[in-house]
Amino acid sequence: MRPHPARSSHQSGRHELGQNFLHHRPALATLRRLVGETSGSILEIGPGDGALTRELVRLGRDIRAVEIDPRRAQRLAARLPQVTVEHADALAIHYDRPVVVGNLPFHLTTPLLRALLRGPDWHHAVLVVQWEVARKRAGVGGGTMMTAQAAPWYAFALHGRVPARGFRPMPSVDGGILTIDRRAVPLVPARRRSAYAAFVRSVFTGPGAGLRGILNRLVDRPTLTRALDAAGVAASEAARSTPRDLTAEQWAALWRVIDGRGTPMRTPRHRRR
Repeated sequence: MRPHPARSSHQSGRHELGQNFLHHRPALATLRRLVGETSGSILEIGPGDGALTRELVRLGRDIRAVEIDPRRAQRLAARLPQVTVEHADALAIHYDRPVVVGNLPFHLTTPLLRALLRGPDWHHAVLVVQWEVARKRAGVGGGTMMTAQAAPWYAFALHGRVPARGFRPMPSVDGGILTIDRRAVPLVPARRRSAYAAFVRSVFTGPGAGLRGILNRLVDRPTLTRALDAAGVAASEAARSTPRDLTAEQWAALWRVIDGRGTPMRTPRHRRR
């Protein structure tokens, strides 16, 4: 896909493309180490001027780098002829290599993560995203709906903080190093993915006080009791906990009971205003 002309300037940076180029040496070393713990060919998203690409080249693996800025793509191809550099939009490509690496443009983190998590052909992702996004996706301080919807198929982990001064231009927030690994054995069958995602959304957005109150509006009492028992959530804990407090394994345990009872969930009743 050809970028809009306004996005293709040789001055492309923070304002045009939302890019903040990583030059923090400890972070680059951590990224290289994490990628080195994986195997297979590499797809790099948004290489920019190639600081991370040069680290990846040291691993001696096949690399395809996708860069939206045509001038930077051309320069990178000339500097690193052993890398396949493609001028393209990362939102419009197939994530078709086992390992995906990238310092994601902060303003595009969510759509890029959604595109990545829809892709069936990769196994490991090593990414730099905003610090708060990295924390939330890794479940530090509570999970998010997006993480809960993906967790039966992917494991998220946080690997450190990158100070804002480690980027050029310097963003207003720190970055975080996030890894995503596809589970060898999913916690929920792939054929139930859409139904499971709808269930998670119903719980996160449903009315009610505490996890028990929310679920009580979706399923009957006997099913609720069995589901909480399967997830290892005590009744007293269920009354005060929230969906953000559940682990991937607990979400899957709840779903297995609720999905296995063979009847549709109740439609939540919202109060009239």
